[in-house]
Amino acid sequence: MSTEAYAAHLDDIRVEFDTLFTWDYERSRTGLDKLYEKAKRAQWNVSDDLDWSTPVDPWRLMALQAEETGVPAGFPGRALAEVPNSPVADWDEDRWIDFAVHSQCTSLSQFLHGEQGALLCASRLVEAVPWMEAKYYAATQVVDEARHVEAFHRYLDEKMPATYPINENLKTLLDDLLRDPQWDLVYLGMQVVVEGLALAAFGMMMGTTRDPLLRQMIRYVLADEARHVAFGILSLEEVYGDFSSTEFRERQEFAYEACRLMRRRTFNAELWPSFGVSNEEVEALLPPTRGQQAFQHLLFSKIVPNCKKLGLLDHRDGWLRERFGEMGILQYEDASTEVEELTIDSAIDPVEA
Repeated sequence: MSTEAYAAHLDDIRVEFDTLFTWDYERSRTGLDKLYEKAKRAQWNVSDDLDWSTPVDPWRLMALQAEETGVPAGFPGRALAEVPNSPVADWDEDRWIDFAVHSQCTSLSQFLHGEQGALLCASRLVEAVPWMEAKYYAATQVVDEARHVEAFHRYLDEKMPATYPINENLKTLLDDLLRDPQWDLVYLGMQVVVEGLALAAFGMMMGTTRDPLLRQMIRYVLADEARHVAFGILSLEEVYGDFSSTEFRERQEFAYEACRLMRRRTFNAELWPSFGVSNEEVEALLPPTRGQQAFQHLLFSKIVPNCKKLGLLDHRDGWLRERFGEMGILQYEDASTEVEELTIDSAIDPVEA
């Protein structure tokens, strides 16, 4: 590949933040220390621990998934077929299965791009956090995220028909996180919001896919991601104890804006044009069905309880509680934050993290 062609794949972001040395090497934060020890024991290898010889026929598996779950291929976008003058009214079942396969490609592609964002954010935390235990753990997360990028890229490259570009809302959030000089906002945005969304999305995909390779891969990734969220909660609980009301409000607003961007990400703007349907048509015509809303809301089932745990939900006047209520996701404030497989309608057997 020429230098010019390689450069076309790069996207540089100018950032400025403090890099911190610490000369205190004592490990007095028990929670972080235990998490670090667990991370060292839980390492896995993409090449050795997954059976890449497993044959994958995405179209057959998608048809099987629809048959066994009773959820039509292409859900929730398939609701577009029911509106008057629908641009997809003449799609047959094969077309919807193809759409569903590519919808899964877009989801996996956003996982891939998000994991690279997490890789960069975790490496940033190694430099910026003031505690040695947090630097130790963040270093293990760097390795985790590199492994996730490798795994999702290999699966898309070897088993799926396409890889899609990063969603503009996800890219906006990642850019904001990497540019912000306040390292605790990197924790909040990545470890709580992005990783929390990933926990729910991974759990949903693992609970519905009929591909044993993808299921096992996501099972490994989920266990890693659960540690990453715990890392954020443990660290921020200590930091937020010293914050002023003004600083807390800034974090509330940041969490809300991050969730708003991530809700827009579920629109699948990368997918529809490749099937001959403009995003403008979809936004104008796609009805906000109960199933579609439940699907979107479930993705926030890990974020809301963790925001509550950090005191962000009810601080001062309960500003974030009101915003989450407007988004329709407040019902998850007391939801379990454990790792679990999710279906569209309910949670099923938890997996060990």
